Amino acid sequence: MSTMRAMELQAIGGPLRHVEREVPRPGPGELLIEISACGVCRTDLHIIDGDIRDHLPVVPGHEIVGRIVEKGPDTPGVSIGDRVGVPWLGRTCGQCRYCRAGQENLCDDPLFTGFNRNGGFASHCIANTAFCFSIPGQFSDAEATPLLCAGLIGYRSLRLAGNPRRLGLYGFGAAAHILTQVALWQGREVYAFTRPGDTDGQTFARALGCVWAGGSDQAAPQELDAAIIFAPVGALVPLALRAVHKGGRLVCGGIHMSDIPAFPYADLWGERALLSVANLTRADGEEFLRIAAEIPVETRTHDFPLEQANEAVAAVRAGALQGAAVLIPPS
Repeated sequence: MSTMRAMELQAIGGPLRHVEREVPRPGPGELLIEISACGVCRTDLHIIDGDIRDHLPVVPGHEIVGRIVEKGPDTPGVSIGDRVGVPWLGRTCGQCRYCRAGQENLCDDPLFTGFNRNGGFASHCIANTAFCFSIPGQFSDAEATPLLCAGLIGYRSLRLAGNPRRLGLYGFGAAAHILTQVALWQGREVYAFTRPGDTDGQTFARALGCVWAGGSDQAAPQELDAAIIFAPVGALVPLALRAVHKGGRLVCGGIHMSDIPAFPYADLWGERALLSVANLTRADGEEFLRIAAEIPVETRTHDFPLEQANEAVAAVRAGALQGAAVLIPPS
């Protein structure tokens, strides 16, 4: 094992290029992971499109499941061969005001997997031991991948939404299909808002147990206690605010969103709250993965060979998949 394969972003807008390079060696506190599956997340599209930017070239991918094949110094608690999950948050400084306050998701000097450190669209990657998760045994490698971002960010969004009985989800992709199962297990009613005209997506939402599914251009049949927007469309914010009753919350679950258009103050008035979600904490991950196993969550995945990463990205961009796209490196 001297070389590895990866699909690398070399310029904003892509396409991803197939590269081969030497397998990296783990440093102190790090693991070398042989990747068995990596999900394709909408955040990967934002990186490819330059909506969020850091250095290039970079290997995207932050919903990684694989096995430890080499340990660096100071890596207690894990063994060669262990299966682990690698999420978006790859490292924090541990020293800034946010880290000291237990808000490591807001760290001033973080590393993010597949953004400012190479990620999982590859056969191997390096990850910090302290930021890897143990994956519950009932999930296959591919099934577990969307839990590591779509599921985690969805779960953090739900926590910020308060304790809604009627919950609206705008954008019904990988995150919403997981979060619907969590919300129903908690005894909530879920209302799904898809792209206008997406009857297949609406049928999928109803099959998962949503009490109503329609286009995002339609009014909710009931006032909502809270809503979460997963689609990166700022124009949905005024629409969703009008669907939420007084005192309700609207949570924006994406890392990037197009500009929010001006809207009347009356749509926000009445102690409605508009919130964003930033990243995740390790505590979020541990709690969510335990709950996902207890339910258990069933993820719908569509496998693509690693070399077809561009096709997988295009399918996610087009909203052509009910569930999550997953890249499988060659064995």
